[in-house]
Amino acid sequence: MKSDLVYSTALGKMCPKCEKPIKSCSCKQKKQEPKSNNRVRVCRETKGRKGKGVSLITGLPLNQTELQKLAKELKKRFGCGGTVRNGVIEIQGNHRDLILLELEKRGYDAKKSGG
Repeated sequence: MKSDLVYSTALGKMCPKCEKPIKSCSCKQKKQEPKSNNRVRVCRETKGRKGKGVSLITGLPLNQTELQKLAKELKKRFGCGGTVRNGVIEIQGNHRDLILLELEKRGYDAKKSGG
């Protein structure tokens, strides 16, 4: 019998599907990351990288696995390295213009930001 229990003072947040604490959820319900209504921003940054520049892509309304997939495709397309950190794709080198074109082809409303 299903109950409408969402929070227990003893156990914390409860999963609505399996009615277990979120930490020991058996159905592995994924948290939905908030969708961003903002424009996708592409900027260049050298801070903390010993003068080496990277292109940062922020504001993408994708979950972590989709960000990883897009980053892999962009790295392959531009022949460079990169990573995904905290929901931001980092592509090594100054590829802002090429990234903007690629994101617009994929249907994103992208804009260059920064200097």
